[in-house]
This record gives sequence, structure tokens and C-alpha cells, in this order.
Amino acid sequence: MLSWRQANPQNSYRKEFAKRAVFIGSLAAKLPYNPHVLVLSLDTGSPSGSIAAMSDEKIIGVVSTTSDETYSSRMFRQLEFLLAELGVAQSEFDLYAVNSGPGSFTGLRVGITAAKGWAEVHGKPVVAVSGLEAVASQCDFGEVVVPVIDARRGQVYFGFYRREIGRLVREGDERVATPEEFVAALMQHPQRARSALVTSDRSLVRVAAVSPTGMLVYHQVSSVLAPVIARNA
Repeated sequence: MLSWRQANPQNSYRKEFAKRAVFIGSLAAKLPYNPHVLVLSLDTGSPSGSIAAMSDEKIIGVVSTTSDETYSSRMFRQLEFLLAELGVAQSEFDLYAVNSGPGSFTGLRVGITAAKGWAEVHGKPVVAVSGLEAVASQCDFGEVVVPVIDARRGQVYFGFYRREIGRLVREGDERVATPEEFVAALMQHPQRARSALVTSDRSLVRVAAVSPTGMLVYHQVSSVLAPVIARNA
């Protein structure tokens, strides 16, 4: 079976470098440029954990399963499967990305430790991406995007992200609160009428329902966060 690199010769670093040597040589010395970047991303902080591979801005593989088994315990099996399917060695990735929370403490600890370990072993950078940011990034409307995820024990995690020239900028800290405290924070926000409430958890629709009619637009997004984490990283 051809590896992903063999089946996509245009993505070979050596061939691309030979073709673009003159062009690269003409770039400013400090201009960040890399013709092809492979990213491996990991989400162990949400109930449906996932792992994804991305070449430039194209997702080339995703594995995600829902099970009673803790995702961190099956993560390495899924990583092995993904690498075998793509025919890519772990050392070939240029960047590692990981969900930095909020979420399951045990799951996050395993994921962050794994990503940092891979980065150190292979001498590659690692980027931590907020799980709330990954949820918010899937919404393309609203001047203010308010991601909310289940924190269990009758609480939710949430944050405020302001849309600014094609990207989201976080306002203040991410928080944990009861649904009532969450709604109170929403009502105090000066741009609440132009906000979009975003969640990957269908059960949190009840939180949106607490808000006054017409005050917020509700939007449900995917709970498979690894591909979004890769793009954000």
C-alpha cells in the first residue's frame, strides 16, 4: 500500500524544496514560510475524544469514537490506526496540537502529557488550544460568540469570544458556573443581543432556553474537536 507521502508526491519536502529553491531564496530572512506542514491534533478533554491529522489546511484523517471507556485509554490505539492508514510516521509531523481544556482533568492530563512528550522526542513544537475556542470556531455568525460545554455536577464552562477581522478574540477568562450564573453573565454582557450561543452538547439546549426569547441565537456544532484544534493551532 502506498503511504500518504508516496500517494501525494507534491507534498514531499525534498521535491518541493528543489522546485522552490529560487523562490525561497528570494524571501526575506525572517519571513515564516514552509510549503507543507503536517499537524497532529488531539482532544482528550471532551466526552467524544478525537485525533486528527492535517496537511496545510486540509484534514487528511480523523478518528473519533464514543464509548464508556475513557478516551485517554483508547487514544493510542486510534493513533496507531490513523498513522497506519495514512502511511505517515509520527516523526514526520511538524506540529502537535492538543486540547488544553476546560474538560475532564484526567483526560486533559493524559492528552497534554502525550503531546508534550511527542514534541520533546521529535523536536517539534506543540500548541495548546482551548476546547471552548474550538467550539466557538465552528460558528460563523454573531458579533460575540459564547461557547458553552458541560462541566458536569450541574455546571457549565463558558467564555466570550469577540469576532475581529476574521478571527475570534477571547474577552476575559473562561469560567465555570451554574446555568443560572451563566445566564446572569450573558444578561450583563453589553452585546448580548448580537451574541451567538454555541455548544456541542445537545443537552445544553435547556441552558439557551433560560434566556429571554430573541436575546440569543442558538447553534449546535460538532463534538469532534481535533480537526478544529488542528486548524486553530
